Amino acid sequence: MPFAVIPWFELPSLSLGPFTIQSIGVLAALGILAGVSLATRAARQLGRDPRVINDFAVVGVLSGVVAGHLVHLFFYHPEELAEPWRVLTFWQGLSSMGGLAGGVLAAVVFFRLRRVRLGDYADAFALGTAPGWGIARIGCFTVHDHPGVHTDFFLAVQFPDGPRHDLGFYEAILLLSIGAVLWALHRRGVLRGFLLSLLALAYGMGRFLLDFLRASDVAYADARYLGLTPAQYAAITLVAYAVWTFTRARGVAWRTPPEKRAREADRPAASRPVAERPRSMVPRT
Repeated sequence: MPFAVIPWFELPSLSLGPFTIQSIGVLAALGILAGVSLATRAARQLGRDPRVINDFAVVGVLSGVVAGHLVHLFFYHPEELAEPWRVLTFWQGLSSMGGLAGGVLAAVVFFRLRRVRLGDYADAFALGTAPGWGIARIGCFTVHDHPGVHTDFFLAVQFPDGPRHDLGFYEAILLLSIGAVLWALHRRGVLRGFLLSLLALAYGMGRFLLDFLRASDVAYADARYLGLTPAQYAAITLVAYAVWTFTRARGVAWRTPPEKRAREADRPAASRPVAERPRSMVPRT
């Protein structure tokens, strides 16, 4: 066994009547709060109304929980449907990719009903989602619910049956790292309007590769379809979305007449829309 392998640990849970509070639930809640807080802060810095983010947060979380539970049942563990009442126990078994799909669907409907352009808040969502999701993944690590294959990698966790990859730990590192990069780009005004696409590309590629390390020899192994997990198909969708948005933006740039691009480049910063001004010129509230 390698010297640097992470020792096995289990955090105590707290029982309150019929409810049990575990570290994963606490960190998931903290992740949501951090994500919403960072998204509203980013929206304010980008000259958008932060109240829109706060109003959407409750709808987005509820939709994500419901969709995440249904994806868990129907795609990851359909054997649980032998007990139909499990459909109602939405707090037991959640798919993060299913939660993401539910949140995206809710956002499309919510912003359309509010008559607000969703794309105007894309960067803010990216800046909140990556670190918030990373914190929630730390919760997955504390309960070790994403075991990987056996390994002698120095970041392996010493599971009861030997050292394994802990994919919750790896995903936390991935998402928090992506979040740090996104905030650095945001502060420099780089890739403005494309941070959500960058998040989709980076996380989609990372998640697709990490799921090849997922254990198939454990009692609660995830289902696979044509050799891939449901999350890997979702990751492919994320990458396709990112490629489409970057390609579409490049196509629009090529179709813009050179003289118009030159006029926009020479346009005084103070006369540009707030979202296009340098960060130093964005009014603070």
